[in-house]
Amino acid sequence: MDIPNTAPELFTWEFATDPYPAYAWLREHAPVHRTRLPSGVEAWLVTRYADARQALADGRLSKNPEHHADDAHGKSKTGIPGERSANLMTHLLNIDPPDHTRLRRLVSKAFTPRRVAEFAPRVQELTDSLIDGFAANGKADLIHDFAFPLPIYAICDLLGVPREDQDDFRDWAGMMIRHGGGPRGGVARSVKKIRGYLAELIHRKRNDPGDDLISGLIRASDHGEHLTENEAAAMCFVLLFAGFETTINLIGNGVYALLRAPEQRTRLQKSIERGEQGLLETGIEELLRYDGPVELATWRFATETLTIGGQHIAAGDPVLVVLAAADRDPARFAEPDRLDLSRQDNQHLGYGHGIHYCLGAPLARLEGRTALETLLRRLPDLRLAADPVNLRWRGGLIMRGLRELPVEFTTPG
Repeated sequence: MDIPNTAPELFTWEFATDPYPAYAWLREHAPVHRTRLPSGVEAWLVTRYADARQALADGRLSKNPEHHADDAHGKSKTGIPGERSANLMTHLLNIDPPDHTRLRRLVSKAFTPRRVAEFAPRVQELTDSLIDGFAANGKADLIHDFAFPLPIYAICDLLGVPREDQDDFRDWAGMMIRHGGGPRGGVARSVKKIRGYLAELIHRKRNDPGDDLISGLIRASDHGEHLTENEAAAMCFVLLFAGFETTINLIGNGVYALLRAPEQRTRLQKSIERGEQGLLETGIEELLRYDGPVELATWRFATETLTIGGQHIAAGDPVLVVLAAADRDPARFAEPDRLDLSRQDNQHLGYGHGIHYCLGAPLARLEGRTALETLLRRLPDLRLAADPVNLRWRGGLIMRGLRELPVEFTTPG
C-alpha cells in the first residue's frame, strides 16, 4: 500500500474506492484530525486504535445530537437520512443513559445467543432460497441478488413483519441504499412510508401479539417499562436500517476480499469441505477487521472540553471514530493490510466498543457465516466478473459497501 506523501484529499470517489492509504497517513501524521465533511459540518476524525477504543467508551462523548454546537441546519445532517422529519430520532444511536440503558435492555432479549441460534434454520432457508434464484444463470450481482435481500427478509422476520408485506420493506430499504450519500428526497419518502407502516403494525400487534420483537416491545411497555409508541417505532426503524445495511456490506465486502485473496479463499473452502467451523469463525472476524461494513462509528458530541490522542476537543464538537482506520493500525495488528483468516488476536472494532456496541452483532455474524459458507460450498468456482477498478462503492460517511458485485460461476449440475 502506497501511503501519500502529503495530506490526502478525503471523501472523494477515489477515496471511497480505497480509503486505507489516506487513513494510514492520518494515523501517522494527524491521528485526531479536524476536517470539513461533504455536508459542510466540521468534525474530528479519530484514526488510531487506542484512541478509537478510548473514545468509543468515553461517557463525555454523547450520542444525543442536541449536544452538537452547530445550528439546527448542521444537526439535521448528522443522523440517519429522513429520521428527523419522520419523528424517528429516539433510538439507540441517538440517546445516552439512562434512556439508552432502558431501551437497550428491552431489545437485547431478541439477540440472546439462544434466540439467535433458534433463528439459524430460517437464515439457512433464506440463504438457500436466494441462491436457488440465480444458481441456474451462471452469473449474478451478489449485492442485488443475495447480500441485499438476505438481511432484509431476516430482520423483517425478527421484527414480525408479515411475509406478504416484506417485499414492500425490500423496496423501501432499496430506496435508502440507492440514495445513500446523494439527494435525500427519495430517502425521506421511504423513511416516512416505513414510519407509517410501523405505526400501523405496532397497533395491529397490540391487538394480536406474536413471538416477535415488536410484540415483545409492546408487552414490555404494557408491563410498566414505559416504552412510547414513538420509541417503539424508532427502535424498529433503527434495527431495520442498521440490521440490513451492515450485513449487506459484511457479505459483499467479505466475498470481494476473498475473491481478491485466492489463497485465503482456497483455505476456507477446503476447511468448509472438511466440515470444520474454526476457520469460518475466525475468518468472519478477520473480514470484519480487514474491510468491515461500518467505516466510521456513528456521531458523538463532546459534552465538555476533553483530550483525545493529545488533541484538545471543545465542548459541542462532533467526533467521528474511524473504525476502518483503527482496525488497520499496525500498533495493534501485525501486518494489518494482509488478510489472514486464521488471525487469532483480533479484537477489532468492527461492531464498536462500550455501551453502544452493536446489539445485532450476533445475528449479523450468523448471517455472514451462513452466507459465506453456503456460497463457497454451492458455487465453489465463484469468480469476479468485472475489473476491480470498475466497481463502485456507495457514497456516504458511515457505511462502506459496494454498489454491485458481479460474479460468474459454473451452473451446478
